[in-house]
Formats: sequence, C-alpha cells, structure tokens
Amino acid sequence: MNPSGLFEVWVFLGRSPLLWLGLTLLAYLGALALYRRSGYLPFLIPVLTATSFTIAVLWLTDTPYPTYFEGAKFVHFLIGPATVALAVPLYRQWALLRRIWRPVLLALLVGSLTAMVSAWGIAWALGGSRETWMSLMPKSATMPIAMALAEQAGGLPSLAAVAVAVTGIAGAIMARPLLNWAGIREPAVRGFAVGLSAHAIGTARALQVHETAGAFSALAMALNGVATALLMPLLLAVMRAFGG
Repeated sequence: MNPSGLFEVWVFLGRSPLLWLGLTLLAYLGALALYRRSGYLPFLIPVLTATSFTIAVLWLTDTPYPTYFEGAKFVHFLIGPATVALAVPLYRQWALLRRIWRPVLLALLVGSLTAMVSAWGIAWALGGSRETWMSLMPKSATMPIAMALAEQAGGLPSLAAVAVAVTGIAGAIMARPLLNWAGIREPAVRGFAVGLSAHAIGTARALQVHETAGAFSALAMALNGVATALLMPLLLAVMRAFGG
C-alpha cells in the first residue's frame, strides 16, 4: 500500500470511536501488566504510565482531545457507577466506622484545611499570583469540585485540573513509604489519609492494597469533596478579613 493509502486508512481510523476506546483499554492493560511485573514499583502506577502513553500517541498523531474523548467517553461514563460501587466496601466497614466517627471527622477537618492552607502558602512563598493560589487551593478535592471552586474563586479551572491530577499521582506514589516511615499500620487510618490527600487516584491504589484501606479512602475522598466546597469560601473570607 502506498503512503497516501496508509494516510487515508489512518484518517478513517482516527475518526472511529472504537479506535480511541480500544487505545485507552489497551494502554491501561499494558500499564497494569508492567506495574505487576515490576513488583508494584510506585513510579509505574497504571494511571501515570497509561496516561503518559495515551498523551504521547495523541501528540504524535496530532489528534485533538475532543476527537479522542468522543471515542473514550464510555470510559468516562463508567466513572459514575464505579464511584457508587465504592459504597460496597464502605458498608462492610460500617461497624468500625460507627466506633471511630469522631476522630474521622476531626481528621477530615484538619486534613482538608491543611491541604488548602499548604497549597496557598507554597504558591504565595514562590511568588504565585492570586489566580494561582485560587487554582491550587482545592487540589485535594476531586476534579469536578476543584475546577468549580477554582473558577468561582477567580482561579483557572484548567490549572486546578492539572493540580488535582498531579496531587493524586504524587499521593499514590508517596503515601505508602511516608506512612511506613511514620509507623502507621492501621488500614483504616492509612486509607483515610490517602483518600483525604490523593482523592480518586489514591483511592484506586488503596483498593489494590487492602479492602479496609480502600473503603476508608473512598469515604475520605467523598467527605473531603464536601468539606473543601464548604470550607474554602470560609477560609477565603477569613483571609480577606486579615488582608490576604
């Protein structure tokens, strides 16, 4: 087949939704196999390697994101059912949750505020603009909540989305060694810490490690989304009152 014929075949395939859906699934399966063969090296978590591979293919083929999303939107649709399904392992831990709900709420309050204040403090110390502060503050919430909060506060939703993704990947990579170093062994505590700081990406990693850790990570992810949405406007009001 001549080069022009190959180009025509690629153009046809590039417009097919099945191509990008298939690429997404194959990229994840390949990344998962690599992750397992590596002995579960943190820097080879599937969400990082599969995403990097997919971005590279889109860049090399000069494929716009809307074209890719048109084919991969079925995977996006599955996010909803997958999120609801996280209630199953949490229900199995209901007896434990009833016993420790007070420290859970305290950890939620402290963790949510720490995530926002630390993001603001680092951005301020490095000379970031107010627009940057507002974009980074909700980084530990899930992406839809973070983007909406950043936009309402005068930040950039696109920057907030990047911050959420980087936070999740960094949390999934760093959480285990940090928790081991701190001597924290209880699965519920480990999971709650991961979900509170690294949202959905951290929760996916916690579910692979331990059912209890995954359940409490899912709980933390959900609660922190609500807490961030409620606390961020209050925190900004306090900052304005003190001239921040």
